[in-house]
Amino acid sequence: MRSFPLFVLFAPGLLCACTSDMRVHGNQEIAADAEVRSRDLADRFQKRLFVALTTALERDGAAGAVGVCAEMAPVIAAQLSEESGAVVRRTALKPRNPSAAPDHREEQVMASWASSSPMGTDGKPISWAGWSDDGSFRYMRAIPTMPMCLACHGEAIAPDVGAAIRAHYPGDRATGFRVGEMRGAFSIRWDKAALRRVASGEAAEAL
Repeated sequence: MRSFPLFVLFAPGLLCACTSDMRVHGNQEIAADAEVRSRDLADRFQKRLFVALTTALERDGAAGAVGVCAEMAPVIAAQLSEESGAVVRRTALKPRNPSAAPDHREEQVMASWASSSPMGTDGKPISWAGWSDDGSFRYMRAIPTMPMCLACHGEAIAPDVGAAIRAHYPGDRATGFRVGEMRGAFSIRWDKAALRRVASGEAAEAL
């Protein structure tokens, strides 16, 4: 049997659960296809947001970039979700936006990553893929804290940046990070209907 590709650090019990789920669902090809599509969606999300943020940083500084992130990140997530049929979003253990709070599985996966580097031995962010009890397929990729992130997410936030953060995110928890720490994760969820589209090839044109 072909092994299922994972680049993963598991919380206790997740590996067994994933293996068991795969036996129950019995369709590794759909899972492998969904994982490939999920990696592409995470890549596209990251690239689009990076372009928007770097442009805003150069034009308006860190304070202006806070507003761009608040506006553009949900738009990009919604566009990718509509195109693919999956639920595409970012989440974090310390979310900036309350709507990005993790569900139980997302929290489990990120908690398993929290005490180690978010970067794998291949130099890429670590990721996880597996089935959920409701029959959905999940993919997550860690978001490392990069130097450019510190202006808005670091330990020393400039007063104008802090004011912009409070204006857009009154309940912000996403500060105090250092370079190299996991700041959050891209999260892709394929429900049963989306998986049927993947299996039939209907989502191929969108992705």
